[in-house]
Amino acid sequence: MKDSDYKMHFGTPWHAVVKCALPSLALLLAACATTSPESESALAQAQTAVHTLESDPLASQSAGKPLQDARESLAAAERAQREHKPPDEVVHLAYLARRQAEIGEATVAEIRAHNEIAAAQSHRDQVLMAARERDAAAARQQAQNAQAQAASAQEQAQAAAAATDQARQQAAAAQEQLAALQAKQTERGMVLTLSASVLFDTGSSTLKPGADDSLNRVALYLQGQSNVNLRIEGHTDSRGSDSYNDALSQRRAEAVAHALTSRGVNPSRVEAIGRGKELPVATNDTAEGRQQNRRVELVFSNDQGQFASIGNSPAGR
Repeated sequence: MKDSDYKMHFGTPWHAVVKCALPSLALLLAACATTSPESESALAQAQTAVHTLESDPLASQSAGKPLQDARESLAAAERAQREHKPPDEVVHLAYLARRQAEIGEATVAEIRAHNEIAAAQSHRDQVLMAARERDAAAARQQAQNAQAQAASAQEQAQAAAAATDQARQQAAAAQEQLAALQAKQTERGMVLTLSASVLFDTGSSTLKPGADDSLNRVALYLQGQSNVNLRIEGHTDSRGSDSYNDALSQRRAEAVAHALTSRGVNPSRVEAIGRGKELPVATNDTAEGRQQNRRVELVFSNDQGQFASIGNSPAGR
């Protein structure tokens, strides 16, 4: 378009219009030149850091100087941004604000850690004091318990001594009881021999009334010696068959065992054995010898309930 045509259409030459628009364009370009993504990001990071520090309750008390410096640097950065200062200046001021806020946060963190350590130390002291008090109370209780135990032990010792004396007296009395029954100490232990003629009629396994006195004494002895067991052995002379004598001697041993258990002796402590004619103590060629062989022997165990392991021989009477 010619100047004359432009002038005719707009009333002003085109180069005059361009010349008038140049200052406004320069200002627009200058404004664009003073902002950049880098400066905006740096400013946003600084604002976040300063606001975070300001929101901490401890900041004003323990990080007053770094907080004030950060605020001033942030204000300077925001002012430089508004005044379209070079982006490098905005970035630098924003960096200072952020670093000063970080220093404030570090100071606050250190103070908070100090406070937590102090609180922990105080709690530890309280716990230790409570533990010492508990230990002292426990020690007092232990001392009282020890005194009570000592008193109880002394009482138990006195009771044990009394029980020992009583047991000794009972043992002596028991030995006297056996001695009264004419029991003899043998290698098989204490043995009491009862004549079959006193206990039974000839060929019978039924106890006669005359046996009561001896059996009462034996039962009384066993009741007083709860650890002593009893082996009852029935014996016959050689007359009659082996089977007859074995059966008769077994029935007679069992009759004595039953008489004792009926008098209160625990059956588990009594054993009945029929020996028949196998263990004579005298000759079977005479009436006197046969009478000695017809017998019932009561073999008493030791105080542990054990019998001597020497076989079945009655030797050593």
